[in-house]
This record gives sequence, C-alpha cells and structure tokens, in this order.
Amino acid sequence: MAGTCVGYLVQADREPTALPPLSQPSAAQAKGAGPEPLSAAQDREVKADGDLRKLLLKKPRGARAAFYPDSGGWMSLADYAETYDKPASGFADLVAGEFRRAAVTDWREGGTYSVEIRLVQYRQEETLGAADAADGGYYWAGKDAGTDGRPIPGTGDGMAYVHNKPHSEPGYVDVYSAEAHAWRGDIAMEIWVYDTKPVPKAKIMDLAKRQMERL
Repeated sequence: MAGTCVGYLVQADREPTALPPLSQPSAAQAKGAGPEPLSAAQDREVKADGDLRKLLLKKPRGARAAFYPDSGGWMSLADYAETYDKPASGFADLVAGEFRRAAVTDWREGGTYSVEIRLVQYRQEETLGAADAADGGYYWAGKDAGTDGRPIPGTGDGMAYVHNKPHSEPGYVDVYSAEAHAWRGDIAMEIWVYDTKPVPKAKIMDLAKRQMERL
C-alpha cells in the first residue's frame, strides 16, 4: 500500500506530459479514373445469381435425358433431400446449411453410360454451405472400399473419385461409378457417372474440369 501511495505522490509532483497533436498530414488523393467495372461475363456474382441452369454443361449431341426428364433443370429442397440415404435428416441438414436452390442436368449415351451433374447453391449468410457440402462429398466418396481419389486441377481442394468395385444387387446388372465434388463461392458441384464397365479416370476428370471452368 505504501508503494502505491508513493507512486501517486511522484506523479502529482511532475509536470503533465504533452499529448501528441490529433491532426495528421492529409494523404494526397489519387488522380485518374478508377478501374473499369467487371463485365457481366467476368463478374462471377452476376453469373451465379442468374439462371443457374445456364452454367451446367450441355448435353452431348444425340444424348437423351436419364434421370429427371421432367424436372425443367431444377431440384427443389424436397427433391434434393430425397437423394440422401435418410431424406428426413437430409432435409434438416439442408435447411441448416442454408440451401438456396439446385440446378441439375443428366444424360444417357448408348445403353449403359449415364451422367448426372448438380450445381447446388447456398445463401451463406451464417455458414459456408458450399464448402461444407463439398467436404461432405469428399468424406463419403472416400469411405467406399476400392476407391481411387485424385485432385481436380485448378479447383483448390476439388476431388474426383473412381469406384473400382461395382455396386451389386441380386437380379440387377453390376454398375460401376465415379464421382466428383468441388465448390466455388456459394456453389457446390456434384457429378456422378455410371456404367456397366469401369469408368475411366480421364472421363470423370474431364467432366469435372469443364464444369468448374463454367463457374
């Protein structure tokens, strides 16, 4: 207590220390015109807030619809939740993840080869829904035995997976599959390829790279 009192007395006997001036030298304002605004083609937000279906890869010439012929290119929240193993839990997760909308395209070539692509957009007001969705895709795709995963060049952490073990059910032909997951901004990309023979890695990688370039 004595030390504290001495300190106050010393401060009381000293001249007050002058404070630095509040005014600072003003910085010179830059001259000249500012940068040109991005065009609609360059501004990713303009592209992503438009018709999401226009960002999907186009069906190859001669291909026909495979899974959703009457969808108009959209999947509702309920429809998308139905793609989960447990739709009720999927619905709740999508609501919590701030699902906004999903665009889908699919096609079949020949008798056995088919492709499905989804672009799923999230509001991202409180969560990073697109990144979280991609992380979930990486996790579940990598859990399957006999799966070969490879990074998708130019996509950050995007991944493509080839499942070398076919899905088998009694009474049905064996089906091989490959899938890819990536995200950009508020959009998560999901691609699935199915065939009765092993899907080449180059096939799923090419689809994933071309689809991400459109984002």
